Amino acid sequence: MRISDAEVKKALSGYSATNTELEMENLKQVLGVESEAEAAERDAHLLKQVTKKVLDMPDREEMVASLKARIEAGEYNPSAEDIVDTMIRRAIADRMR
Repeated sequence: MRISDAEVKKALSGYSATNTELEMENLKQVLGVESEAEAAERDAHLLKQVTKKVLDMPDREEMVASLKARIEAGEYNPSAEDIVDTMIRRAIADRMR
């Protein structure tokens, strides 16, 4: 009895898919990779944390008004280190865009 190429491919494809899925599950367990549900739960929690922090931040208009008032009152005197740090951070942020 001769087995056709199609039958061989069909048999191998079933074996490969099952074997690959098993290997992936084993690899996930060894590496400590989380499941899709765990990743979704973690992402949802992270999103809630970031949203809360953003909402707790002062409005930009308030920050600008505060800085203007401090400058006009002569109370805003950043150190050279603060200025250099801000310049470097801005340069890095601009490169990341």
